[in-house]
Amino acid sequence: MSYLKRHGTHRVPQRAPLPGQVPNSAGGHAWAVDVWTRLRRFLILGSEGGSYYANEWTLTRENAQAVEQAVREDGPRAVAEIARVSTEGRAPKNDPALYALALAAGMGDEATRRSALEALPQVARTGTHLFQFASFVEGFRGWGRSLRRAVGRWYAAQSPDALAYQAVKYRQREGMSHRDVLRLAHPARRVGAGNPTLDVSDEHARLFEWIVRGGSTEGLPRLVEGFVRAQAASTAREAAELVREYRLPREALQPEHLTSTDVWEALLDEMPMTALIRNLATMTRVGVLAPGSDGTAKAVAQLGDSERIRRARVHPIAVLAALRTYASGRGARGRGTWNPVRQIVDALDAAFYTAFGNVEATGKRLLLALDVSGSMTYGDVAGVPGLTPRDASAALALVTAATEAEYEIVGFFAGSRGFKLGRKAGSAYHETGLTPLAISPRQRLDDAVKTVSDLPFGGTDCALPMLYAQALEREVDAFVIYTDSETWAGDVHPAQALRDYRRSSGIDARLVVVGMVSNGFSIADPADPGMLDVVGFDTATPQLISDFARGAL
Repeated sequence: MSYLKRHGTHRVPQRAPLPGQVPNSAGGHAWAVDVWTRLRRFLILGSEGGSYYANEWTLTRENAQAVEQAVREDGPRAVAEIARVSTEGRAPKNDPALYALALAAGMGDEATRRSALEALPQVARTGTHLFQFASFVEGFRGWGRSLRRAVGRWYAAQSPDALAYQAVKYRQREGMSHRDVLRLAHPARRVGAGNPTLDVSDEHARLFEWIVRGGSTEGLPRLVEGFVRAQAASTAREAAELVREYRLPREALQPEHLTSTDVWEALLDEMPMTALIRNLATMTRVGVLAPGSDGTAKAVAQLGDSERIRRARVHPIAVLAALRTYASGRGARGRGTWNPVRQIVDALDAAFYTAFGNVEATGKRLLLALDVSGSMTYGDVAGVPGLTPRDASAALALVTAATEAEYEIVGFFAGSRGFKLGRKAGSAYHETGLTPLAISPRQRLDDAVKTVSDLPFGGTDCALPMLYAQALEREVDAFVIYTDSETWAGDVHPAQALRDYRRSSGIDARLVVVGMVSNGFSIADPADPGMLDVVGFDTATPQLISDFARGAL
């Protein structure tokens, strides 16, 4: 027995801990991320689908406990982080932020509850968001005075026209409607100083009355009149005329009219960016989007408008999900088929990179390493069906690659011409190695992601990028590893391998760990200023990687 091998400080196998490490879910060891990193991971990545080593229920419970811990530790700071991630459009879905805000509004101390309710309009920006928040908050508290006033303020703060749009577009979601929420909050004109209700205008009061009880539309915003007429329209052509006259959203129309080309052509003229991305397949099926059509030209122009993408807070995940589904010509759940229009596919590909904003090139030599192990094929990133952490990591790596001149992309598997460390237990599944990947931003994004999806599984040894660079004498300024940090294979920890590479190469190399699953682990040593842990598919991540690699952080 080699005592140094069993308890050495220079090269410790990943199944044994370094000082300060904790067991991860895979049987290896990693550093536990702090509560604020865990909160951020949950807000951005969610916990839908769980992970290979933790089912959805377990992962969600762990994340909920992390949110509770952040609220207990510093409630106002937690609320500020929730609001920042939500308002900056950094997360693919708003559900985790709404859940975390509801928890803070129900379980925090008085200052935290007040901060959470004040932040409600920032986080709940649509009727659907408000319904989700109301559904969540009932799990943590009752409808007391402060909650009723906060929800009442949400309605009263909007102009009558904006509120009419919310009432028409977001009529019922999450088992709730505006009628239900207004009856719970009952905002009305204040009668006396002791009345807990909110002072609202006469226009708001009339609109509330119509939402709750229906009746005459006299004195209400024109959109309400248009909605009532559209609900009574007898033909699709009449519905299309009403869309143009009143600028109605799709949700204001009768379902049977949404198979009409005339209706969709009318809707496309004023269609919001998020609605456009969600309805590309439908518009292709009905013939509005076709090669060389006016509808295709309009849609391509809108998808290429970076300012519209920014204002709409379109998240890259939404564009990636739309690209994958639209290019396949079949719905994610197998319902409906269409013939994809090439110009639309190309526009979606370009919009994915646009959604991240302008990322500054580092001018450094980068090695981008993708964890393509079995554990990265479980779970859905941000709840997008079929979008695994492995697929998402390939897409995210291409954002960095698209801005850089000197980079190499490798995958954690032992390909026929790859860098190998040998076999474990005589099984090809356990063979550990690293293989260069022939993917590039010059490929269409969905094709590049599919290439990674078809790779064989490899052992999860996140030390391999540094060992690879050291063995082949590659000059690397920054290693960027996209992983779930569920690492266990290997005779040396990634942090030790980085230090070995620094010593042998003379390069003060940095390591960025891009967490692709909302768990509590990281392979980045928090005590090493040359290592950084970031959250995958945070829209701020590519710029953070650039800043850190350049030494600007």
